[in-house]
This record gives sequence, structure tokens and C-alpha cells, in this order.
Amino acid sequence: MAEPGTEQDWSMKVPDILFGVAVMGTVGTLIGAIMGGGILPVASGAGLLLGGVIGLMGGRRFLVSILVGTVLGGLLAWFIAGPERISVGAGAGAAMGGFLGVQISMLLDMRAAKKAESEPADSSVSRTTEGA
Repeated sequence: MAEPGTEQDWSMKVPDILFGVAVMGTVGTLIGAIMGGGILPVASGAGLLLGGVIGLMGGRRFLVSILVGTVLGGLLAWFIAGPERISVGAGAGAAMGGFLGVQISMLLDMRAAKKAESEPADSSVSRTTEGA
């Protein structure tokens, strides 16, 4: 018999895993298309595998930053250099988005740690009930 709560854990992780596979698979495909030759299946497969692992580990903020970087990089490249350079801009934007996502995540974690440190400890005062 399965442990209680494991089904719920997987039902919460599956969307993150699928999101990771979609984002990183797209990035891997873009990188493989830019590199050319027979590298496309290898880069796509690596992206799919990494996306699944990142999704499993709960890296939703990281994946969102990569997705935003991909879209903004592709749009900027399209605006500046034309449609033939969208894949290059999207790949570069994904790399920048991932880098910035890691940095922002670290800063948010540090801020949360400092905030938790500065808050006073939970001082639960024992109170008597009426009639006791």
C-alpha cells in the first residue's frame, strides 16, 4: 500500500515536470538548430531530460525566467535583425533569463532569510483557561 500523501505529491509535481520539459526542450531544440548538423537530437534530448529534472526539483521560478528570456530575446532579435535571427535571439535570451533567474532567486532567498532572522521568535505564552 502506498504511503499517504504520495499521490498528492506527484499530482503537484507533474505540471512542473511537464512545464520543465516544454521550456527546456524548446531551448534545447533552438540550440540544436543553431549548431546545425546532427546535434539537434542530442541538444533536444538533453533539454528534455534537464527540463524534467528541474521540474521534478521544483524549479518553477527558474523555468519561468528562462521562458520570459526566450520570448523577449526572440522578439528583440526579430525587431533588430529580422525573422531569420529569431532562434539566435531566443537562445541567447534563454541563457540570460536562466542566469538572471538564478541570481534573482538567490536574492529573494537571502531577503527571506534576513526577514525571518529579524522577526522575533514565536513567544507562545501559556494562558490559563477560564475556570482553571
